[in-house]
Amino acid sequence: MPRALSIRQPWAAAIAHGPKRVENRSWFATYRGPLLLHSSKTLDRTAMRHPLISPILRGLPLETGAVVGVAQLVDWHRDDGECTPWSFPGHHHLVLEEVTPLPLPVPVAQGALQLWTPSEELLEQVRIQLDERWTEALR
Repeated sequence: MPRALSIRQPWAAAIAHGPKRVENRSWFATYRGPLLLHSSKTLDRTAMRHPLISPILRGLPLETGAVVGVAQLVDWHRDDGECTPWSFPGHHHLVLEEVTPLPLPVPVAQGALQLWTPSEELLEQVRIQLDERWTEALR
């Protein structure tokens, strides 16, 4: 079953529409596989001034409270040095591949602090926007 991860904006936009392929967390999980990228309702205002974020945001709407994309979660490791410029020291790094933004963000009433299981209704709203490969991966 696919999982979802709530990510504050503008970090969610940097993943869905930019080059950010590592998400940082203080906790660890064993899950690997398809992941819905949910932009939480909370905005990280400090991150708006981050030097890697500013160029990505130009012209992008910062959707909140919605699934904005999908990705394959392929690795989850403890900080072993700066694996990318997006990595935070002392955190667990979620390594994402095959990131695909959704043409239309799907509103979600509530996310969660940890990985969460999306409803079948939500998965269907995401599937109809994606190609056959993603449709199968999200089953």
